[in-house]
Amino acid sequence: MHNSFRVVIPARYGARRLPGKPLIDIGGKTLIARVWEQARASGAAEVVVATDDERVLEHCRAIGADAELTESHHQSGTERIAAVAAARGWPAESVVVNLQGDEPCMPPANIDQVAAALAAGEDVQMATLATPITTAEALFDPHVVKVVTGADGVALYFSRAPIPWHRDEFLGNRAHLPKQASFLRHIGLYAYRAGFLEAFVGWPPSPLEIAESLEQLRVLWHGERVQVAQAAAVPGPGVDTADDVEAVLRWLEAADG
Repeated sequence: MHNSFRVVIPARYGARRLPGKPLIDIGGKTLIARVWEQARASGAAEVVVATDDERVLEHCRAIGADAELTESHHQSGTERIAAVAAARGWPAESVVVNLQGDEPCMPPANIDQVAAALAAGEDVQMATLATPITTAEALFDPHVVKVVTGADGVALYFSRAPIPWHRDEFLGNRAHLPKQASFLRHIGLYAYRAGFLEAFVGWPPSPLEIAESLEQLRVLWHGERVQVAQAAAVPGPGVDTADDVEAVLRWLEAADG
C-alpha cells in the first residue's frame, strides 16, 4: 500500500458512558495512544487525532502524536474529520480514513484495506468493511450493525435489525442461522474523499439515519455509493464501557502472543 491516504482519529473527551475515555489506562498506555499506534502501523502517510479537549491534545503532543483541536459543537466524528481536512487544506481527491478513537484493536491491515477499497472503487465516495456474522445472537443484537450489499459489493442498506430477513427459516426458528443465507456485520471503519466529507457534513441528518441512529445512512439517502469490502482481519473489541477494558487487554495479549 503506497502512502496515499491519511488517517484521522476522532477522540471526544466527554463520552456519555465513559467520561474521559481517550485518556483511560489500558495496560500502561492510554486508549488514544493505543489507537494511534494501530494507525501508525498502517500505510498511512499522515495520522492526526481530532479532539475537542485540551487534555487530550496535550497528551497526544506528549507522546509525539499529531493532533488538532476541533470545536466542541461538532455532533459526530465525521464532522471533526471534515474540520481537520478543511483546516489542513487537503485536496478534494485525497483519501481520508476515519478510525474511531475507541478502537484499539483495529488491525492495521484493515486500515490499509479500506483506503484501497475506496481508491479502487468506481464512482464511490465512501468505503467501509464488513465481516461474516456466525451466530443468531449477533444477528438479532441491535448493537451489531448489519449491512446488505449488491453483487458489486456496494451497500444497499445498513440496519440494526436482522437483514436480510430470511422469511421461511425465521418463521419456525430464530435460534440458528439459516445455512443457505449469509449475513454481514458492519465494521465502523470508513474511508472518504476529502471533498465528499465537506458535502456530507453539509447535509442535514436523514430520516433513516435518525430512525436507526446510523450516520452512514445519510450517504445512501442522498444516492451516493458506499463500497463494502470483506475485512482482511476481524477486529478486536472496542471500548464503550469500563468493562470493555478487560476484553481489550485479553485481545492485546493474544495478539502479542
